[in-house]
Amino acid sequence: MDDVLKFMEDHREDILEDIRYLVEADSPSLDKERSDRCGERIQELLERHFGKRAEVIPEPDYGDHLKFEYGDGEETILILSHFDTVWDPGELEYRVEDDLAYGPGILDMKGGLVQAMWALKAVKELGLPLNKKVVHLFTSEEELSSPVSRHVIRRVAEGSSAVLVTEPPEVGSGALKTARKGSARYTIRFTGQSAHSGNNHHEGASAIRAAARATEYLESLTDYDKGTTLNVGMIRGGGKLNVVSDQAEIGVDVRASTIAEQERIDGIIKGLEPFMERTKLEASGGISRPPMERTEGTAELFRLAREAGAEIGVPLEETSVGGVSDGNLTAAMGIPTIDGLGAVGVGIHARNEHIVISEIPKRAAIFAKLLVKI
Repeated sequence: MDDVLKFMEDHREDILEDIRYLVEADSPSLDKERSDRCGERIQELLERHFGKRAEVIPEPDYGDHLKFEYGDGEETILILSHFDTVWDPGELEYRVEDDLAYGPGILDMKGGLVQAMWALKAVKELGLPLNKKVVHLFTSEEELSSPVSRHVIRRVAEGSSAVLVTEPPEVGSGALKTARKGSARYTIRFTGQSAHSGNNHHEGASAIRAAARATEYLESLTDYDKGTTLNVGMIRGGGKLNVVSDQAEIGVDVRASTIAEQERIDGIIKGLEPFMERTKLEASGGISRPPMERTEGTAELFRLAREAGAEIGVPLEETSVGGVSDGNLTAAMGIPTIDGLGAVGVGIHARNEHIVISEIPKRAAIFAKLLVKI
């Protein structure tokens, strides 16, 4: 058996125990106290495996971020992991059933976080050669679109040779993610003129009607061939049925595959004119995460990952997905970025969230080999 894979197989139960230790520390994005407790458990694991703790990047409103450095070199490999979850405390519990381990955030993404930690431990224990410094950044509010850590990520990523993201691979295929759509969100508020719907209907200008016309127009901009989707996922307005509404608003989610297309749609939304006479509209919001576009650098990272997989008999494929991650941020900086290097499983943000235990050693071994190959 391959030495790296054997190391992971020999320590499979230890890796799973570390995963359990983090999963049992609930860490909702908006709960700083619990997030910091989970961060302390990450520190304990780092101290146990590497003899030192991570640098704490204080955060007053969310959990503190952690920056761990290993090795030396003029160039840097950045590993991105987040430890916040979408689950309220006690909402889900850790449990094991046959080859599956369940729990809040176990797939998204505490399993992948621990696998990456053990990949670096394998490099250390087996004396594998590294010619670059490895920086592992642990953030606490990715599920909220990284409102604060995005600035930390960009600062830490500056000058990195490669970025490895420990989100899970594609469900079903296990494919690594070499491209992701970008996301943007907007709120559009409509103001009309109220009137009695029976006596003076003609004097009114319905904000709801204007919002409906805007909804039809915006969703018509969806172009599946380009990979562009616009979804009006929220609409509200009015109140009493006998009053022409003078207030309404809609919420719009936009996904696009290229920065150029994302910016084109952004310009359209911010340049919208009223859809009805005697109404006004105001659009707020904007681009949240740019697309993670597949580049030659990303293709090279995937080639190395595929080689690593082939060495232990795991054929790897690549894919493009519609969801976003922190990898979108580093890819937009021009840094080769590959995603989906985390745990194999099913149920992101679902009550059946779980990982496949027998896949842990393989994916951790691939990660370790990829570090060395880079």
